Amino acid sequence: MNDQQPERTRTFSWENPLIGAQQALSMSGIEYLQAMIDGVIPPPPIAHALNFTLLEVGKGFAVFTIQPAEYHYNPIGSVHGGVACTVLDSALGCAIHTLLPAGATYTTLEIKVNFIRPLSAKTGLLRCEANAIYVGGRIATSEAKLIDHKGKLYAHATTTCMIFRRGNGEDEK
Repeated sequence: MNDQQPERTRTFSWENPLIGAQQALSMSGIEYLQAMIDGVIPPPPIAHALNFTLLEVGKGFAVFTIQPAEYHYNPIGSVHGGVACTVLDSALGCAIHTLLPAGATYTTLEIKVNFIRPLSAKTGLLRCEANAIYVGGRIATSEAKLIDHKGKLYAHATTTCMIFRRGNGEDEK
C-alpha cells in the first residue's frame, strides 16, 4: 500500500430485512414497493451495500438509480460488471413484482446481460428502467436497460423469474 495515498473507507448501516420481507406477504407487489419508496418499509441491505435506489414503480415497470463509484471498481480499474448486473436484476424483478398479488413471491431463474460500454466513477448517475413482458401463473419475464441522463445505453438485460403463489395449492418458497 502506498503510504502517500489517503485511506479510503465506506460505512453504511441497514435495518433487519426480514421485517420488510414479512410485511411484503400481506401487500400486493406494487403496494410493497411503493411503501419502500415512501420510506415506510426500509430498502434491502443490498441497496445500501451498492448504493442504488428504487425511484419509481408502476404497473409492470420499475426504475432504479445508481451512481457508479470507486468502491464499485474491479481489479482493472472500472466498475465491476456484477454491479450493473445486480441493479439490472433488481429492476427486472421489481417490474414483475409490481404485477403480483399479496402473498406471491418470485426468484430469478436466469438473467442475460449485455454490457455495452464500461462504467466508472466519471460516468455519472444512471437510470435502470425495467418493464415486465409476461407474467403468468408460474413464469414471468422482463427487460431492462441501464442508461445515463442523455439516454446513452450502458447495458441491457432480460430475465425469467419463477413465481410462487401462496394458498392456492402450488409449491411455496
